Amino acid sequence: MLSKRTRCWRAAAAAAAGALACLAFPAPALWWFAYVALVPWMLLLRTAPTGRRAALEGWLGGAGFIVAVHHWLWPSLHVFLLLVAALLGLLWIPWALLVREFLGGVPDPGRATAALFLVPAGWLLSELARSWQGLGGPWGLLGASQWQVAPALRLASAGGVWLVSLLVVAVNCGLVLLIAVPGARVPAVAGMAGCAVLTGVVWLWVPRPEVSGTLRVAVVQPGLVADGPDSTDLRFAAGERLTRTLAGQPVDLVVWGESSVGADLAARPDLARRLASLSAEVRAPLLVNVDARRPPGPDAAPAATAAALPDGGIYKSSVLVGPHGPTGDRYDKMRLVPFGEYIPARSLLGWATSVGKAAGEDRRRGEGPVLMHLPGRPGVRFGPLVCFESAFPDMSRRLTRDGAALLIAQSATSSFQHSWAPAQHASLAAVRAAEDGRPVVHATLTGISEVHGPSGERIGPALATSARAAQVYEVPLARGTTLYVRFGDWPVGAALALLAAYCTLEGTRSLGLRKPAPEPTTPPARTARG
Repeated sequence: MLSKRTRCWRAAAAAAAGALACLAFPAPALWWFAYVALVPWMLLLRTAPTGRRAALEGWLGGAGFIVAVHHWLWPSLHVFLLLVAALLGLLWIPWALLVREFLGGVPDPGRATAALFLVPAGWLLSELARSWQGLGGPWGLLGASQWQVAPALRLASAGGVWLVSLLVVAVNCGLVLLIAVPGARVPAVAGMAGCAVLTGVVWLWVPRPEVSGTLRVAVVQPGLVADGPDSTDLRFAAGERLTRTLAGQPVDLVVWGESSVGADLAARPDLARRLASLSAEVRAPLLVNVDARRPPGPDAAPAATAAALPDGGIYKSSVLVGPHGPTGDRYDKMRLVPFGEYIPARSLLGWATSVGKAAGEDRRRGEGPVLMHLPGRPGVRFGPLVCFESAFPDMSRRLTRDGAALLIAQSATSSFQHSWAPAQHASLAAVRAAEDGRPVVHATLTGISEVHGPSGERIGPALATSARAAQVYEVPLARGTTLYVRFGDWPVGAALALLAAYCTLEGTRSLGLRKPAPEPTTPPARTARG
C-alpha cells in the first residue's frame, strides 16, 4: 500500500514524465530525444503496484504530454486546454496497462520479447484514437518528431508516420529492458538491432521517388499586420506589393497563405479584378485562400442544410485565379479545427467562447478533395490543403492517389506567432512529402513557410516568422508510387491485429481458468444375480 506522500509524488512524476516527449518536437526539435523520452514514464509505470495505479499514471502522463505539446493553445483555450488534456489523456490508459503487464516485475525472455511488439502497438492505438478529427486530429504524433531525419523519412515512405512511431516506441521499450531487467538484455538488444536492420533494409531497398521535371513556385508571405477592422485589407495590400516583385521572373504558380483574402470574390468583384491583374502582371496563376461568408446561392450549402443556413455560411476556400479572374477551381476546407473554427456539441460546450478565443460561429465544411489543373503546364495537377489538414496522412495520400503532382498547404498561425506552433506545423510538410513521394509547399501568412521535395528534403530557404517576402522555389516533381501510398496505413492494421490477438488469447485463458472442473464419473453398480 503506497503512502499518501508516495502517491502524490508518483502522480506528479507521471505528468512530468509524459510531458518530456514534447522536447523532441519543434521548436526545440531534439529529434534524438524521442528515442529516450518515454523511458522515465515507462520505468514509473512498470513499478505501479496495481493496474488501477498504472491506469492513473498513464492518464496523468498522457494529459501532461497533451498540455506540453499543445501549450501554445493556452491563449485561445485557457482552462479548457486542461479539460481537453484530461479527456485525451484517457487514451494512454491501455498503453500504461500493457507497460505494467509486460515490463513489470521480472519478465522472462518471452514476455520481454512480447513487450517489444505489444507496447509499441498500444502506443499506436492511442495515436490512432486521438487522430480522429473530433478529438483534435493527429497533431504531435511521435513519429512526426523525426521530420528532419532522412532514414526516418524513408520509413515514412514505406509505412507512414505510423511506422516511425512504432519504431521509436520500440527503442524506448528496449532501453527500459536494458536498464531495469538485466535478464532480458538478449531480447532487448535483439529488438533494437531489429529496428536498425529494418531501417537499413528500407533505406537500401525501398525505391526513391524519381524526379521528373521541376516547377517554379513562389510563396508570398506578407507578415504580421496590426489587428483592427482594416487588417484584412492591409494584409491583401501587402500580398499585392510582394507579388508584384515577382514580375519578370519565370514563375509557374504563386501561392498565398490561409485567409489571405477576407471577402468572397463573388461578393467583391473588385478584389477579383485586382487578383486577375496581378496574375497577368507576373504571368502566373495565383492560389489564394478566401476566408469569408459566401453569398447565398445554389453552391452556398448542401440542400439538406441550405434552409438552416440561408446566408451560405463561412468557408475557408483555396481559389485559383488567372489573368481573366477566378478559373472556377475551388477547394473548401473539409476538416475544421475544433474550437478554433467550430465548437463540437455547441449546445453543451458553447461556453468555451467565454473563456477563450473559441469560434463564435461554426464554419462550413467542404464536401470533398479537389485536384486543380495548373494552367500552362499540361498534365500537372496539384492538391490544396488548408491549415491543419496537412496533419492528416490520409488526406494527402488521397490527393496523391488521385493524381496530384504537387501538394500545397495554405496555413496561418499568426495567433500563435511567438510559440512553437509555426515550427511544429511547418515540420509536417516534410513528413507528408516523404509519405507520398510528392513535393509539398507549406505557405503561410506570417511564417514559417517551407518547401520540401518528394523525399522530405528541404528545398531552398525557410521563411521565418519575422520575414516579409516573396520567395521563388525550384520544386522537383516526381513520379512513381511510395509503399505508403500503395498500401496505406498497414502498420496500424498490423498493430490492431496484434492487440486483438493478445486480447483474444487472454480472454481464452480467462475462460479456461473459470471453466468448472468436470464432475467425476463412477462406473455403474453391478447387480449380483443368483
